[in-house]
Order: sequence, then C-alpha cells, then structure tokens
Amino acid sequence: MKHGKPDGVALSNRTYFARYYQLYLMMVLPLLYFLVFKYVPMFGNILAFRRYRPGMGPWGTEWVGLQYFKRFWSDPAFWRAFRNTLVLSLLNLIVNFPIPILFAILVNEVRNLAFKKVVQTISYMPRFISTVVVIAILGELLSPSSGIFNILRQKIFGSEAIYFMNDSKYFRMIYVLVDTWQYTGWTAIIYLAAISGISADLYEAATIDGANKTQQIFYITIPSIMPTIMVMLILNVGRLLSLGFEKVLLMYTPDNSMVSDIIDTLVYRTGLANQNYSYATAIGLFSGIIGIILVAGRNTMSKRLTGDGIY
Repeated sequence: MKHGKPDGVALSNRTYFARYYQLYLMMVLPLLYFLVFKYVPMFGNILAFRRYRPGMGPWGTEWVGLQYFKRFWSDPAFWRAFRNTLVLSLLNLIVNFPIPILFAILVNEVRNLAFKKVVQTISYMPRFISTVVVIAILGELLSPSSGIFNILRQKIFGSEAIYFMNDSKYFRMIYVLVDTWQYTGWTAIIYLAAISGISADLYEAATIDGANKTQQIFYITIPSIMPTIMVMLILNVGRLLSLGFEKVLLMYTPDNSMVSDIIDTLVYRTGLANQNYSYATAIGLFSGIIGIILVAGRNTMSKRLTGDGIY
C-alpha cells in the first residue's frame, strides 16, 4: 500500500509514461502526419474568402467574402461535377460496402486454415498495387486493338472492338469493379477482426438449439459486428464527395468527361491547371463542409437506431 492505494491499482502520470513510453513514441509520427498534412492546411481555407494573386502573399490580397461561393453556385461545370461525384459515390457505396462484409463472413466459415490463408493473401494483394499500375493494366486488358476482352468478343460473338476506357457508358461500371477488386480483401480485415471477437459460446449454444450456419450468421455474426458495420458506414458516408482522385484522373478522357469529371478533378483543373486558387479553395471547402454534415447526420441516425456511433 502506498498513499492509501493498493499497489498496482493506480500509477502517477510520470510513472505510467515511463512504463509505456514506447507506445507514446509510436504515436509521434501519426500525430505529426495529421498535424502537418491535415490540420495546418486548414489555415489555407482563408483563400476561399480572399483574392489570391501569385507573388503577393500566401493569404490573398483583398477580402472578397462569398464571391467565389456565389460563382460556383451558378457554374454548370460545378453542378455537373457535383452530380457525377454523388452518383459515382452512391453507386460505389451500394455495391462495395456490403461485399467486404459478405466476404469476411465467408472467409470466417472456411475451416481449412491453409486454404483460408491463401484466400486472404490473394485478396489483400491488390491493395498494395499502385493505382497507376492498376489503371495501366486495365488499359491493356480493355484495349480495342490488343485487349483480351475485345479479342474474346470478336472471336466468340463477332462483335466490333469497343474502347471501354474511353466510353462514358462503361466508366462508372469499370470504376466500381476496380474498387471491388482492389479493396474488398483489405476492408474485410476489419470485419474479420470483429468476427474473431465474438464468443464461441454463442455459436455452441446456437448449435445445441438446432440453428444451422445461415441462422447463426443472421442471428449471431451480423448482430455482433453491427457496431463495426455502422462505424464503417458512417466513415464511408463522410467520404461521399471525396472519391479516389488519382484513379478518376487516370481514367479521365475528353470523351468520358461528362460522367468522369468529379469535384476533385474540377478543383485540380481550377487550382493547379488554371491557377485560380481562391475559386478552387472555395469549391474544396464546400465539399468538406458537406462531408462534415453527412458524417454528423449519419452518426446521429446511427445512435438513434443502434446506439452506436463514432462519437
């Protein structure tokens, strides 16, 4: 006993830090990353309200208020990009949100450990392939002259070659399917971790009561990982207006621009290509505010329906 407290029950802050300082050191780099690349750039949002001219200071030369917001509010290019972003994000969410959950449940049911490891390894690997390489491979596979898909179509059905990557009809489908291939296994790790935390006693009790595998999945597995599912859904909803900029930019062509031009590519062209930094900042700030509203709204709804949220 020390100072009226049992040994090991309470530690002073200094003693606790001395004991676990390695863990605190591990936090330094992530904290620096968020500080330098996430929080410090927020000060640049002041450019959305000031006129920026190159060589005349980083914070703009004069206060213009909501001028740039009014400009993009009446800009058809912005609303086209906004619509494309929303449609592509919702389509991606509808298709690619449930697939990792289903994949994780199926992998968890595999009893052959060697086969399970092989499946997990194969499904994780696409996540580590550069987006540039993925789109380059995709371009070769879908090439109208030498792509395997067009060759098969011509030999089997006698169809004419299609330039899939250049056709606006196929852009959204290709984008979503590439995301499915690249991120299903990686995202499933989170759900597999949640499933592994479910008590085996629940499954044993269900088996004794006569529940089959399907019933165990619907009445034990899914309800048990529902908090994880809701958190992932909230985070995905918050990214509705923030798609994979690199992938869209690499797949972008003048012919498919009517469906592939999203907010991020509009900001890129406006800010970097046309050097209209204040206007681009206003568009980016608007997108960020919408994201915050979506996260807050979905979190409130989740708490009311399930009692779980991210804060």
